Amino acid sequence: MKNNLHVFLGATVADAAARPLHWVYDQKELNIHIKGKKDFSFLKKSKSPFYNIKTGKVSGYNEIGQVMFKTLLEGHYNIEERLKKNILKNFGPGSIYWKNLSLRSKYKKVKDWRGMIKGPWIHQNIIETVKNIKLKKKITGGKKVNESDGFCAALPYFLYGYDFKSLKKIIAIVTISKISLKYALAKFYLIDFALKGAQDPINEFIKKFKTDPLFKRIIKDIKKIKRFKKKFKPIIIKKLGMACSYPGTFNSSIYAIMNSKNYKEAILKTIKAGGCNCSRANFVGAYFAALNGADAIPQSWIKKTISAKKILSQK
Repeated sequence: MKNNLHVFLGATVADAAARPLHWVYDQKELNIHIKGKKDFSFLKKSKSPFYNIKTGKVSGYNEIGQVMFKTLLEGHYNIEERLKKNILKNFGPGSIYWKNLSLRSKYKKVKDWRGMIKGPWIHQNIIETVKNIKLKKKITGGKKVNESDGFCAALPYFLYGYDFKSLKKIIAIVTISKISLKYALAKFYLIDFALKGAQDPINEFIKKFKTDPLFKRIIKDIKKIKRFKKKFKPIIIKKLGMACSYPGTFNSSIYAIMNSKNYKEAILKTIKAGGCNCSRANFVGAYFAALNGADAIPQSWIKKTISAKKILSQK
């Protein structure tokens, strides 16, 4: 695919595959849902305790990437301003995302409101971004959480060949968290190494940035994760971090990558580990698609992913 969009396809399919089990933190409950299944991707019935969307659709993490993709398809002029307008249109007042945010406020008064949201779930970074865009603030990114929305938003932009300096500006539209920026850049460097043919992008990353203070903590953590490499265990994901935030979501993704031979195996392990599997799946899926090419993504999974058709049309 042109512009390496197979990498974005890898992220999109992985997100959709994991989505029905998004945010299931109770490992016993998750095991009940996947018991007896060799392939527990794309479960027909959503098991997420917080929201319910049709199987084949993506979570809010990948959705922000779809908004960037749409912006780029419209043209490569004034990208930042047009992205902001598209974010408002897709996630802001009048959208189902914003409507469901209001419902969340209402349901929080109910003792056990979880599972009452019918439709998509808007993330904290995007909530802040929408509010800041509406207020016409120069800096629009959210700052309350350290999560993956910035990486997901910038992924299609990166694949169209824009440099790392301009990449930072795109990430900042969605998040101004220094932690989020640092981990997003680390992900992009890993994907970049994979696209350039590195046999082991993780080791290439360590070699290139071993003296870079920006990535000191990341490299230290990767070296620790290597000690867990012998056999994949979901309990290690719990130890590294199964929630949405960095560094946990990054470290858990690296653990799944290190313990997997291919795309499908890595995504199934990501799903099986529970928690915020969608944030991890976007990176893991992108990584293996970059490493092994478009053919690494199962065709049967692509057919089940609603957003895949638009990406495939760019051949």
